Amino acid sequence: MGRRRIEQELGYVLHSYAYKETSLIVEVFSRRWGRLGLLARGARRPRSAMRGLLLGFHPLRLSWSASAELGTLTAVEWASGRPALAGIALMCGFYLNELLLRLLPREDPHERLFDAYEAGLARLSEGHAPAGVLRSFERRLLAELGYAPLLEQEAASGLPVDPQRSYRYEPELGPVPLNGEAAVPHRGGVCVVSGQTLLDVARDDYGRPQTREEARALMRALIAERLPGQMLHTRNVLRELQDL
Repeated sequence: MGRRRIEQELGYVLHSYAYKETSLIVEVFSRRWGRLGLLARGARRPRSAMRGLLLGFHPLRLSWSASAELGTLTAVEWASGRPALAGIALMCGFYLNELLLRLLPREDPHERLFDAYEAGLARLSEGHAPAGVLRSFERRLLAELGYAPLLEQEAASGLPVDPQRSYRYEPELGPVPLNGEAAVPHRGGVCVVSGQTLLDVARDDYGRPQTREEARALMRALIAERLPGQMLHTRNVLRELQDL
């Protein structure tokens, strides 16, 4: 494989960590190339042009060259300004980043997911309700990975979901109507949701308190199915700060 050179690609820093004495390994999410690992040589030196630019949640224009999985970052520029995230919104941003790092393979482009990520950051910076932002992004992420949740039809019958009924949601199947039998929430990845919640999630409508609560449990179960035995650290922090 020959060396490729990418110029001025729109992207975001998801995470970075020290490499040797003066460099960084930077995990980025780019619009046309997906998630990438890039070596930023000398980025930790006091006079490095990259030092103050490789920040999370800010749109960047990134240039790099690569002939292997780990490319070499050659230039960074600010793409545009955006109010900095703070408080709960900042923790929500870290949660979105952790989801991408854990679930998205490297060099697997997802332009619609990139657009959803940008929109999510914009909504968080504008003060939108965090719960709706997180659930909307989680649903888009699952869909992009090929695991779009079934929300408007019953799993076995294919009948429309009834907003007045309760359903047992099985991650590998979808909603199964409860016909008087008991179901234990969150056991084996199964959770219980109302039909109204499923229809609200399909419309990205999180105005109803019950929808917010049940949608959180549903998305938690669906994501856990994709991350067996793994723990999302930022989710635990959000749970302690605020039930998101």
